Amino acid sequence: MQGEQRIEKMSKIEKICVYCGSGPGTDPAFVQAATDFGKIMAQNGIGLVYGGGDIGMMGTVAEAVRANGGHVDGIIPEFLLTKERAGKIGPGLIVTQDMHERKMKMFEMADAFVAMPGGIGTLEEIVEQMTWAQLGRHKKPILLANINDFWQPLCALLDHMRATEFIRAEFNFDLLIANKTADILPMLQKAASGVPETAKEMKAVSPEKLA
Repeated sequence: MQGEQRIEKMSKIEKICVYCGSGPGTDPAFVQAATDFGKIMAQNGIGLVYGGGDIGMMGTVAEAVRANGGHVDGIIPEFLLTKERAGKIGPGLIVTQDMHERKMKMFEMADAFVAMPGGIGTLEEIVEQMTWAQLGRHKKPILLANINDFWQPLCALLDHMRATEFIRAEFNFDLLIANKTADILPMLQKAASGVPETAKEMKAVSPEKLA
């Protein structure tokens, strides 16, 4: 019909990709946060997409989701099967050829991204999502679970990058920061409610974005 307006379907969170360490860290609050968030996800019918390991923070959040009746998709490259699969190989395990395939699969399956405390791998994965968002490739919510100020040094670095104009206004991106585990899901859902489904798809990078 002429003049008919197309109503854009808005995004709904069905699966969350959680990046976190393959170790437990030194602060018991980190493991507790992983346990609590896994339970929250399962109780709200939200599936987990994660790195596929059964050790450390990764194993904790996955086990919490499973223990509370939730669905888990673990994505792991073949070369890490022995190193990070210390226990059972449960349902939902996807084995990829390499890290690049793993990260793309995690992106495709998830509606939002959360970084809990972790190491270099966790940092690299969440920064890649920030980079893709900065380049306009997607608008899926990205959140730092700032448990006991774990991500405060990164937040300070990002502020420094903005102050020195390496992150300029046109390159800025929405980054959510939750200091409490209970705030993570509500913040993600609020952010996702304003994102059309089409904006979640990976877009090509325009040449001017790379200049």
